[in-house]
Amino acid sequence: MKLIAGLGNPGFLYSRNRHNVGFMCVRHLARTLGIRFDKKQGHARTGIGNIARKRVVLARPQTYMNASGESVSALIRKLNITPSDLIVIHDDLDLPPGKIRIRLGGGSGGHKGIDSIIARLGTRDFYRVRVGVGRPDTAEDSAAEKDKAVIAYALSDFTPDERKIIDKIMPDVSQAIVCLLAEGLEAAMNKFN
Repeated sequence: MKLIAGLGNPGFLYSRNRHNVGFMCVRHLARTLGIRFDKKQGHARTGIGNIARKRVVLARPQTYMNASGESVSALIRKLNITPSDLIVIHDDLDLPPGKIRIRLGGGSGGHKGIDSIIARLGTRDFYRVRVGVGRPDTAEDSAAEKDKAVIAYALSDFTPDERKIIDKIMPDVSQAIVCLLAEGLEAAMNKFN
């Protein structure tokens, strides 16, 4: 059993935000595989299916981004799996829009959802599929003002041009996850990083 969690914030208000690209990608994967998010468990909307002859649970945590660890840890306990069976899809400000990076472990890069998961699981050893959304150009002088500008950017909707890029990259994210499960980390990194 594998758990694939796309991170985001629940609700229509956030649905087209840059910060919700994890939700968008896991929803695309679900549509590709014919999986419906028809269950509520572990503070998440979930759907069950198969990828590369492995049983998978796709999840969209409903705890809001900064508390993603609450949902992910509950699902891991409920499914009786280990963090090494977890794949998290999330936005990354340090990658240009449309770039993908797959890795196992590492730090959070300042991503509050990943911080929450690491804190709840007590480990960094889970798979991440990072989807680039770019970083805003900020002219602010203070660190606090720069942080506010970054938060406003992440919680803003994609521009029409960015949305075209994201729409093109979502099938690649789905293929990267299939590759990761079928062929392993090295093959997925070589093909999609």
